[in-house]
Amino acid sequence: MRHRLACVTLGLEVRQSHSDLIIKPGDKVQIFCSHDKTDYRMMLWYQRSPGDTALKLIGYLYFKDVKMEEPYKEHFNISGDLGGSATKNGSLIIQVTGREQSAVYYCAASKAH
Repeated sequence: MRHRLACVTLGLEVRQSHSDLIIKPGDKVQIFCSHDKTDYRMMLWYQRSPGDTALKLIGYLYFKDVKMEEPYKEHFNISGDLGGSATKNGSLIIQVTGREQSAVYYCAASKAH
């Protein structure tokens, strides 16, 4: 069984890879996100499941601190460092277990906590 993950970027020139992935249960997937707004110290990750219009917050990175929403703590992780004055880089790591991870994933950047 193969699953499709698609990623879309929202907001101010936030760069995100990969645009489209086909994976299978047991795979570990890392999606990268970056932007050049040095005062935007928060990176948020969202999931939109097939057939659903709602964006669900997976969690966010604030400087180096990670906050995960409860339903995502077991199979998702966020990493990165939004400190300093260089390009801001972060990633979403997904341990694929089944169809519940088949979704569109969004990365967004924000100034405030």
